[in-house]
Amino acid sequence: MSYSRRDFARALCAGGVSVPLMAERRLRIGIGAYTYHAISTDAMIEQLRALKVTEIEMSRGEFMNFNKPPAGLFASFRSKIDAAGIRCVSYYAPTIKDKADLDGAIRFARILGCSHITGDPTGTVLKYVDERMSAEGLTFGIHNHYFKNRKFDYESPEDILKALDGLSETVGCTLDVGHIVSCGYDTVDAVRKLGSRLKLVHLKDIQARGGEVNVPLGQGLCRIPEVMKELHKVRFKGLVALEYEKEGDILDDVRRQIGTARRMA
Repeated sequence: MSYSRRDFARALCAGGVSVPLMAERRLRIGIGAYTYHAISTDAMIEQLRALKVTEIEMSRGEFMNFNKPPAGLFASFRSKIDAAGIRCVSYYAPTIKDKADLDGAIRFARILGCSHITGDPTGTVLKYVDERMSAEGLTFGIHNHYFKNRKFDYESPEDILKALDGLSETVGCTLDVGHIVSCGYDTVDAVRKLGSRLKLVHLKDIQARGGEVNVPLGQGLCRIPEVMKELHKVRFKGLVALEYEKEGDILDDVRRQIGTARRMA
C-alpha cells in the first residue's frame, strides 16, 4: 500500500508529532503573446481576461526588437494590461547580436514591467548578457529553436548547457518543448537535463519531427503530461507559457488547451 506525503504528515500528527501540511505547489500557467499574433492587442487582452490568464510573455512580432518598435508601443500596451490585471513577466527579443541589442531589449522589458528576457545570443556577447542582466536584477533565458534546412546554435539541451557553462545563475534557458521535438530530441529528457537552469517554458505540442505543425496539447509528440510531471520534479517555479502557432480561428483551441494545461499543473 502506498502513501502520499499528505498521508504521511497526517500519520505523524496523529502520533503527536506536529508537521505542517504543505499544499501541493501548482505550476504557473500563462500564454505566449505570439499565440494571438493574428488579432489586435485589444482583442488579445479581451481573450486573456476571458480565460483568466494573468501572466504572459510578450512575443508578438510588432514588439520584437529587430523590428525596431517605438517605446510608445510598449508604454501604451503596459497601461492596458495594468488596467486588465495582466502582468507581462517576460519579453522575447530574438535578435541579440551585440550590446546595443541587449540594451534596447532591457529598455523595452523595463517599460513592460518584465523581470525576464528571452533570446538567443551566441559567442562573446553572452558574457555581456550575464553581466548586464545581473546588474539590472533581471534574468535571461536562452531560447532553443528549430529552423527547416539549417542548423541553429541552440537545438539540443547539450547546446544550451554548453553555452551556459561559466555563466552565472542569471542566465538560464527558455525551453520550447515543441522545438525540442522538431529538432529530434526528447522533451522530458530536456527538462531533466536543464533542471535548475530553466527560467521559462514554452508549452506546445508538435505533430512530427522535422516540422513545426502545432497540434492541441496531448495530441502530438511532446509528451505533455510527462513534461508537466517532470517540471514538478525539478521544482520549476517560472511561467509555463502556452504557445499555439497556428493560423485561422484558434480561440476555441486555445481555451481548451489552457484548460488542459491547468488540469495538469
